[in-house]
Amino acid sequence: MKASMVLSLIGCLVVPSGAAIMGHCKVAKKLYEGGLDYVEGYSLENWVCLAYFESKFNPTAVYENLPGGYTGYGLFQIRSYDWCDKGKICCHMSCSALLNPNLKKTIECAKRIVKGREGMGAWPSWSLNCRFVDNLVRWLDGCKL
Repeated sequence: MKASMVLSLIGCLVVPSGAAIMGHCKVAKKLYEGGLDYVEGYSLENWVCLAYFESKFNPTAVYENLPGGYTGYGLFQIRSYDWCDKGKICCHMSCSALLNPNLKKTIECAKRIVKGREGMGAWPSWSLNCRFVDNLVRWLDGCKL
């Protein structure tokens, strides 16, 4: 009985709540309305691609990167040691502010990050999964913006 209770508890902790997950079009619309389309030359498609590979469109995601020693927050998995909390130099906000599904603080912080010398390359997942993709337009398929 104890083992099944522990497994159930672990299952609840590991599986994200479906309530926070957004569809790609909802993410695209919020990012567009927040003014991310072509910030520093990066199209909306790049931002939607990044959101998928960072959080699978979960604006409340929090993932610990133990080998790297940081925690990623929100839709873009904004790193605590660089950009929020301890690294407030860039975004000047608490990391918990990045977990709001309205995405206002997330977008504000992303705009500051992308203006840095690395641009979207500040997110390794963008470099690996989005940077050299020929057909990024697929990230907006079916969306009415």
